Amino acid sequence: MRRACASASSANSTGSPPAARAAVDAIMARTGANTRLTLNLFISYGSRAEIARAARRIAEDVAAGQLAPDAVDEAAVSARLFTAGDPDPDLLIRTSGEQRISNFLLWQLAYTELHISSVLWPDFGREQLYEAIRDFQARERRFGRVST
Repeated sequence: MRRACASASSANSTGSPPAARAAVDAIMARTGANTRLTLNLFISYGSRAEIARAARRIAEDVAAGQLAPDAVDEAAVSARLFTAGDPDPDLLIRTSGEQRISNFLLWQLAYTELHISSVLWPDFGREQLYEAIRDFQARERRFGRVST
């Protein structure tokens, strides 16, 4: 049976408490060979810092002659994010009734559907998850296009 695979993404892994870093390393060691799902853990993460890091890497590549300035496009930015190679999320579930994305995956959430739940995270269970999925399934995904 295939099981979930955990991978960690962190804007500042050196700033993470040693116990948190050790816990993430242990999860990755135990699940690294699994292939069914991917779990991204964002520790000490901020999306603005992630985008700035991607921009710095692009600038470095252009300065080194490894990337032409006219080749800087959405794909070039995406390739330098922590989530490079992963699909953008289809659905973001925001608990506790908060109606903001709070510096989380700003680039990747461009066409993500949002579901706002008033239920607090510790109480968010199967019933609330199914409600979010039903809500998502009823939506028309347009990815920036207008309805036809």
